[in-house]
Amino acid sequence: MTVFALGPEEREWCAALRAMTAERLSPLAEQGEPGRVNRPLVTALGELGLLRRLFPADGTLRALDLCLLRESLAQECTEAETALALQGLGAYPVLQSGTEAQRVRWLPEVAAGRAVASFALSEPDAGSDAAALSLAAEPDGADGWRLTGQKCWISNAPEADFATVFARTGGAGARGVTAFLVPADRPGLTGAHLDMLSPHPIGTLEFDGTPVTRADVLGEVGRGFAVAMATLNLFRPSVGAFAVGMAQAALDAALAHAGARTAFGGPLKDLQSVGHQLAEMATRVESARLLVYAAAAAYDTGAPDIARRSAMAKLLATETAQYVVDAAVQIHGARALRRGHLLEHLYREVRAPRIYEGATEVQRSIIAKELYRS
Repeated sequence: MTVFALGPEEREWCAALRAMTAERLSPLAEQGEPGRVNRPLVTALGELGLLRRLFPADGTLRALDLCLLRESLAQECTEAETALALQGLGAYPVLQSGTEAQRVRWLPEVAAGRAVASFALSEPDAGSDAAALSLAAEPDGADGWRLTGQKCWISNAPEADFATVFARTGGAGARGVTAFLVPADRPGLTGAHLDMLSPHPIGTLEFDGTPVTRADVLGEVGRGFAVAMATLNLFRPSVGAFAVGMAQAALDAALAHAGARTAFGGPLKDLQSVGHQLAEMATRVESARLLVYAAAAAYDTGAPDIARRSAMAKLLATETAQYVVDAAVQIHGARALRRGHLLEHLYREVRAPRIYEGATEVQRSIIAKELYRS
């Protein structure tokens, strides 16, 4: 594959994945409880081998593979896409920085869909400014700490079986942060669900003297922020892929509706205002897709400007998806606002990616900084 087009095998694989998602995963998603972890759906992702693709034997997850997975799933079932992505986000630090014992204990369970993972970075007062986190890791004996504080906006919380938790073991700023693998059954660890606009499993985690030891450290003490950033640099382009998948689903729905709906003596598509709108939507979707693929290819080849490319991909793709979904709703009219309509669902789903894993404004700041760095 070049940066600009998928090869025949990749296109066929994506098509097969979309068909499998519609047949096997969408029915399970519909049976899930909004705002809760859908364990049958996670199990099915494991049984179908999709989760195993996130944890290759050589330990190197290709960004392009991740993007194709997320885009294809998102076109057919956003719940399946999100369940897969959250497994990867929560467990990738274990693959990347965990000890052999941590990998052996948790990665096979996550890949099989038997264990649910969580990535616990954000806090009530430390979202986009993640280096300002304040969850305290107070020394406890010669070989341990006790965690005290709160994490907020955490996907899969409080139902996950373990969480990658970032806490402050040293001074201020990024250098004082350490990453820990914390199983859900640790003493002093509780949490609560949050009722969000989109029906994702999101909640808080409360740490009341929760014990951790050096055996729970991911990477090195004081180097946890690097663990977080390495994970986010990989997953940021794939957030763009998720957005592209939703945008494509909305565009497909708009094309079908405009071709079948009659108004003013003919199909909607023949109205110049609608035809031009569809053309603009399609052009923006393809532009976002190409930028996502380019960022993924840059990551996979070790390009030095991956931070800028990843930020550009997430920025353009998420903003494009918001525009396309909104335009598709406008073309459909009132029917798209009914609860249960595909576009009503996408309208709620599409808003969050412009905020999480670095808000749009943060991506612009990263891009501007990187432009001067280069």
